Amino acid sequence: MLNSLSGRFLILTTVFVMLAEILIFVPSIARYRENYLLDHLERAQIASLALLADDMLDSELEQELLENAGVFNVVLRRDEVRQLMLATPMPQPIAETFDLRDGTALVLIRDAMMRLTKSENEVIRVIGAPLREAGLLIEITMETGPLRTAMIDYGVRILILSAVISVFTAVLLFLAVRSLLVKPIKGVVDHMQRYAEAPEDARRIIEPGAGVTELREAEEALKSMQTELTSALRQKERLAQLGSAVSKISHDLRNILTSAQLFTDRIESSEDPLVARMAPKLVNSITRAVHLCESTLAFGKAEEPSPTLTVAMLSPIVEDVIDSERLAAGDYDLSLSDDIPVSMQIRADAEQVFRVIANLVRNARQAIIASGKPGEINVSASEDSSAWFIDIRDTGPGLPPKAQEHLFTPFQGGVTKGGSGLGLAISAELVRGHGGSLELSNTGTDGTAFRIRLPKGDVTLV
Repeated sequence: MLNSLSGRFLILTTVFVMLAEILIFVPSIARYRENYLLDHLERAQIASLALLADDMLDSELEQELLENAGVFNVVLRRDEVRQLMLATPMPQPIAETFDLRDGTALVLIRDAMMRLTKSENEVIRVIGAPLREAGLLIEITMETGPLRTAMIDYGVRILILSAVISVFTAVLLFLAVRSLLVKPIKGVVDHMQRYAEAPEDARRIIEPGAGVTELREAEEALKSMQTELTSALRQKERLAQLGSAVSKISHDLRNILTSAQLFTDRIESSEDPLVARMAPKLVNSITRAVHLCESTLAFGKAEEPSPTLTVAMLSPIVEDVIDSERLAAGDYDLSLSDDIPVSMQIRADAEQVFRVIANLVRNARQAIIASGKPGEINVSASEDSSAWFIDIRDTGPGLPPKAQEHLFTPFQGGVTKGGSGLGLAISAELVRGHGGSLELSNTGTDGTAFRIRLPKGDVTLV
């Protein structure tokens, strides 16, 4: 009960209502004391009227009048003359005097609380204004014992009534909260538990139906999350199947390329000048294809293999990329250039850096050719004390909004129509493996620029 929302709400409601009733109890008990004293003043005034009607009252009748009024004596001031109307011997001296004509709310509350705390039976003097302007003032003396007993009895009745009201109110609120909040929340929890059993099953996605605005918003947010998660799980399953298929294809393709590599070794020994010039590039291309197949097999297991860091010249890597892309561009009006310092060395995995730059340049070439307009692609490099920077710029049409939103997400960040987006995703992962970053510097109608940052660390190249 204490651990449930409705149970705690029931207890808190009871406590808060009781606190509110206690705040009401204090002025109520003060008002009751005032009314009690005014009632005795009124009775005393009525008793004094008998003496005004007949100046001669026997002692027994006078005693009866005072007992009915609950006082010891009555003093009535009329026309500036103070008259002792009725009197009887007092058991003890007067302890306090209270003037109800000038009593403020705070004074009445203070006097009431002090009376409740005093258990002694005292004799007090009470002064008030006579009813119907029957004089200037009326004064009585009375005991406090009956007053305190009456106040305690009244207070107990008030507290019992407050407790009944608080419990009744709390039970009604408990039932209302359980119906309006707890049951819908439990329904959402049940939906979540059923969905967790089979998140790939779209039939288990929650359908918002709550009448409370906040709960409905929560259900709609849950539905959106479940829909995205189900879609992501399905895509993950398809990617796993695709990865398995690609790994098998890469395995066989690697064997085929290995055979082709053996044939190119013989081509290298040809005396034909054109063959001698082109053979090394063909050998390098086949070698990289073999490495790519091996990397794909490794990626299918878990992730890209860790880079093998060596000191490499950057210029030959970029020249190989540009030469390959020139062949791919053919006769299209596309200019490829580089501004790489001839002596620049980097500490990185040369094969992985080649793949990153090749992916970025290839994307730029495909985007320019798809636009149908002439274009330029430039690869430049610079360095500072902390890192090397490689910039790939083109004059293409720029990246579409969807590609920018999912730039490095596989199968979602494709730049060209029909593209998978794997190139950028793999490139970003390879650069992260070097401890660096791949960022989109800018894109627009005037072209796109990417920057590769490779940290130097504490290594000094010689």
